[in-house]
Amino acid sequence: MVLIWHPNCSTCKKAKQWLDARGVACTLRDIRTENPTVEELRDFWNRSGLPLKRFFNTSGQLYRSMELGARLPQMSEEEQLELLSTDGMLVRRPLLVGARGVCVGFREAEWQSLLEQEAP
Repeated sequence: MVLIWHPNCSTCKKAKQWLDARGVACTLRDIRTENPTVEELRDFWNRSGLPLKRFFNTSGQLYRSMELGARLPQMSEEEQLELLSTDGMLVRRPLLVGARGVCVGFREAEWQSLLEQEAP
């Protein structure tokens, strides 16, 4: 599994502690230095089953300063994916990426469900 996170984010730290407490080994990927590509984001989105808007960090300063709340509805999905790939601070985090699914944001029940799907 891969944990795409921001090491200074309190929610990301909580998610990592949660995984550690369950003995889940993950590859850590800093979203600031290794932002997901358009292709990765498209794959994550398709495998998550979530609306694309859930991938945006709507509480982030960059999202607000770019006034994306008003702009996103006029953008195509491809334009939104391109935008997300430009800066990791636009992407909601943490992302837990497994072979069978992707979780966006830290919700214990969703993460537990993914872990159960990933179990051998």
